[in-house]
Amino acid sequence: MAKNDPAVRRRLVGGAALMISQRGVSRTSIREVAKFSGTPLGSTYHYFPNGKNQLIIEAVQMSGRFIEKQLEKAFALGLEPGIRAFVQYWRDDALKSDFRNGCPVLAVSVDEPADEDGYAALDVAAETFARWRALLADQLEKHGAPSAQAQSLATMIVASIEGTVPMCRAQRSAEPLDHVEEQLLALIRMSIPA
Repeated sequence: MAKNDPAVRRRLVGGAALMISQRGVSRTSIREVAKFSGTPLGSTYHYFPNGKNQLIIEAVQMSGRFIEKQLEKAFALGLEPGIRAFVQYWRDDALKSDFRNGCPVLAVSVDEPADEDGYAALDVAAETFARWRALLADQLEKHGAPSAQAQSLATMIVASIEGTVPMCRAQRSAEPLDHVEEQLLALIRMSIPA
């Protein structure tokens, strides 16, 4: 039996997140994740005895936590600089990957589950989006936006950025993110009392 090595587990989960962001769920297999991560296939089943769905769930959770940390760091700079830094994260990711990377949370949300167990990953994606929206709404409220408006604007920010990343991939250009950033900042300025 393989020993539990947290580094191997992280490598598998990180590899799955990257593959899902580039290929989607249906085109990501445990065999390919093991090969991509340089891990024996048997070890993959040791770490993920419930198979692919367990690996996908953990990949979404890892990705969600990573983005939350990016948001928290970005908002340490202030509201507008935080929005700019958050958009810049996605711009940098698109450019560094030559427009191959998307968001694994979004990928799980749009790729039809293969079976009933796959719906658990959709639940995790929904929870992840809700945490991102809550973090954004909290920042907007702290800077003076009324609560209901902060909630709606937070949803708009997540939906706008998540929807723009695939546009960037398709167009092989970061220009859509530039437009979204400009419009989001304008909306935020209108929502926050001077």
